[in-house]
Amino acid sequence: MPVAERAGREMGCFIMVSEALGRLGQGPIFWHIDTYSSVAEAEAAKGLRGTVVQSLGKIWLFTIAEAGWRPASGERVAQIGPLPIDSDAAYTAMYMEAVFRPGMKSTVHRHSGPEAWYTLTGETCLETPDGTMVGSAGGQYVIVPGGPPMELTAIGTEVRRAEVLILHDSSKPHSSLASDWKPKGLCQK
Repeated sequence: MPVAERAGREMGCFIMVSEALGRLGQGPIFWHIDTYSSVAEAEAAKGLRGTVVQSLGKIWLFTIAEAGWRPASGERVAQIGPLPIDSDAAYTAMYMEAVFRPGMKSTVHRHSGPEAWYTLTGETCLETPDGTMVGSAGGQYVIVPGGPPMELTAIGTEVRRAEVLILHDSSKPHSSLASDWKPKGLCQK
């Protein structure tokens, strides 16, 4: 749901911003994450495909660009990728804030482009028909290509807080329910 409709809820997945980026080119594309001490500093460093957001107590500059891209200032947090994209498609970057208690699950859904997340606290297990992947603070990043159905479950003992990117095909919905697949419950084992 949009962050404006949060209505005081602490837990859930909230859309902060959605920005059309257009075609991204041929080369490998990455999600670059940098933090700043002020919105003005982040805005001044923002490049062509950059988005400034305030989330989870920080000021972030999220940028979709080639490997090795760096803003002129700020503190580098992560470079996540490469993101599996179709060079002929136009994309929209949807950035979300996700806060889940251990045991909370997403709906079974799919995206029309890759989803990636940067975990600040806690752990998330993602189940797809191909198995599971786990994302944790300080651990490996999770990237799921567009298409397969998935279910996310917050695991462990700590509240999961994450910044999320859905880089979806602009001509299609960012997400859709996936009633054609049932998870096996692999994230609860």
